[in-house]
Amino acid sequence: MTTYKIAVIAGDGIGKEVMAEALRVMEVLQQYDADFKLQLEEFPWSSDYYLEHGEIMPKDGLDQLKKFDAILFGAIGDARVPDEVTIWELIMPIRKQFKQYVNFRPVKSLKGIGSPLKNGKDIDFVIFRENAEGEYSNSGGRMFEGQADEMAVQNTIMTRKGIENITRAAAQYAVAHGKQKVTSATKSNAVIHTLKLWDEHVKQVLAEEFPDLQLESNYIDALVAYFVERPQSFEVVVASNLFGDILSDLGSSLVGGLGLSPSANINPEKDYPSMFEPVHGSAPDIAGRGIANPIAQIWSAALMLSHLGRPDLAEKIVLAIEHVLLDGEVRTKDIGGSASTTEMGDAIIEKINAQMSL
Repeated sequence: MTTYKIAVIAGDGIGKEVMAEALRVMEVLQQYDADFKLQLEEFPWSSDYYLEHGEIMPKDGLDQLKKFDAILFGAIGDARVPDEVTIWELIMPIRKQFKQYVNFRPVKSLKGIGSPLKNGKDIDFVIFRENAEGEYSNSGGRMFEGQADEMAVQNTIMTRKGIENITRAAAQYAVAHGKQKVTSATKSNAVIHTLKLWDEHVKQVLAEEFPDLQLESNYIDALVAYFVERPQSFEVVVASNLFGDILSDLGSSLVGGLGLSPSANINPEKDYPSMFEPVHGSAPDIAGRGIANPIAQIWSAALMLSHLGRPDLAEKIVLAIEHVLLDGEVRTKDIGGSASTTEMGDAIIEKINAQMSL
């Protein structure tokens, strides 16, 4: 039997509600596979924890997480706590210190879900977002605060190693999945230092290590238009931290919304645990009402299983989600229905049970 140690951080708002459904799905899968065992440990790190303890994660929090094979994360964010606390004292330390330099986001039109686009069928590509440096680097500062000549500087940091790492990860995925093309997001005509470095090393890695892959390089302003005009033309997209963040949310909207969209923060070398979380936030406006869509959280758990070496179980989860959506009887409010979070979880579990019984 293989036992995987999983750290669970449900976080704030609807994070707690959707996490409960993902954990129920994990429990069901374990009942059918004697070789699959999850050892879960839940951590209460959240805005409530911060308000009680004065810190959102203990000083040895990262040391506690190091012993796990993966982290399953819910959502974070609360009006009572500044965003720079919830983001820069919890999410960012995990991503950066654990070298989770790959943010992986599938953009896939699920059967049974419509798209706002007339040409929104058969969209199926992935985005590899550089996740450890770039525009989201904690480098800069402010001067003369409150004065007429107040100023702020925010530095973008890009390194050759960082660019090569994310490009290589995207290309390796493309080769492993039979893709022909990698699309790079850039704006090097205007951002002439960091993004020229980006262009040079994306091109070099593909030319030297993956000569059979085609490179398509687009300026970001044109690329967002192409996402809408010809989304089926993309296979693997590689982008910097900020560009990847924007493109990922646009991609989610093209295929049904943030409530359906999973993500993974991956350390490909597995020297540290990777973290899996839905794209959506804590949604305080609907928290506690039991109406949040748990699909993104459940699908994020499927990405975790695939990363841990069980793509067979991940596939069963995605198939179950699609079968529920195709049936159309159980849908949460965000996708046109009135089902509760738990009812959606029940429906997905029912489809998993049906698959396992075949």
